[in-house]
Amino acid sequence: MTENMTTIYNSIIEGAKDETLVSVQQALDAGLDPGKVLNEGMISAMKEVGRLFEEGEFFVPEMLIAARAMQAGLGILRPLLVDSGIEPVGKVVIGTVKGDLHDIGKNLVAMMMEGAGFEVIDLGTDVSPEQFVEAAKAHQPDIIGMSALLTTTMPSMEATIKALQEAGVRKSIKVLVGGAPVTDAFADKIKADGFSPDASRAANLAKSLLT
Repeated sequence: MTENMTTIYNSIIEGAKDETLVSVQQALDAGLDPGKVLNEGMISAMKEVGRLFEEGEFFVPEMLIAARAMQAGLGILRPLLVDSGIEPVGKVVIGTVKGDLHDIGKNLVAMMMEGAGFEVIDLGTDVSPEQFVEAAKAHQPDIIGMSALLTTTMPSMEATIKALQEAGVRKSIKVLVGGAPVTDAFADKIKADGFSPDASRAANLAKSLLT
């Protein structure tokens, strides 16, 4: 890893947003390939952040700060990646289900997905089954991710899966669910394709579903 890449990598892990912006720009000014900056500097850093979280060395605040630093750097890179024809690894539509206004977990999943190289369409909170269906038709994602923090809003996940089936788009899309009250057993019951207990594993699971 070059000095520039090491600086980007470390600044993201440390959550140093300003340093990330400067180091990404310096790497580009030095003629480094945007795809290389993304993969070697940023995605590898977010993988390490995920590992530290899973091992209990990082907690949600550290993950959020690192993800925000990564997103800042991505803001500089995104137009260059588009211009150079570098494709994202996949496309994800994500949202918190109808009746639920909690967004911290959903935001973190969205940021970790971006950090893993996905294009993310974030529908926000209180997203109805109909809105998920509309987004599925408009964006043709590989994956739909649904989040719920309240047990009372979990039935909306099942309603959304049924709506996707009725709209004829369920077969072409993988559905991931998550949130504090959601379990593996519930995901199986509503016929989701996967469940993740946290944002780090959500990104890894999403990648595994594409293979």
